[in-house]
Amino acid sequence: MVFKQETVTERLKKFEEVLGKLREKAGTTLEEYREDTDTQWIIERGLELASSMIFDIGNHILAGAYQTPVGEYEKILEKLHAKRVIGNSLYEELRGLGGFRNVLVHGYLSLNMELVFRHYQKALTSFPKFIAEVEQWLEERGDR
Repeated sequence: MVFKQETVTERLKKFEEVLGKLREKAGTTLEEYREDTDTQWIIERGLELASSMIFDIGNHILAGAYQTPVGEYEKILEKLHAKRVIGNSLYEELRGLGGFRNVLVHGYLSLNMELVFRHYQKALTSFPKFIAEVEQWLEERGDR
């Protein structure tokens, strides 16, 4: 696979859009989240999309720039860290995201609202860091 900077920047742009929707609910309390189905859908779908985008972007970088395609979500994060696309701190923040994404996708009948809300609050800071670190990696490569 050939690495295409446009593929990554296009996905980062869409990622920003999703984060914008998630940020609109930033002042939401756990109780408001519990009581409002519309807010639940925005937060849950936004987290699902954003998590999937992280893995999609990460896999494109690994497969295209390093010829290292990875099939498991957590391995994508591990390899991005090993290749210095993301730093130690962000890697630690994102660890477990693959399992959480699967809970959102497959465990929708019995979501733990407190768990989702905690991940949401964390995502508001860690997801923008992912964008910034990938953009920094692109700059260092001379691809931006």
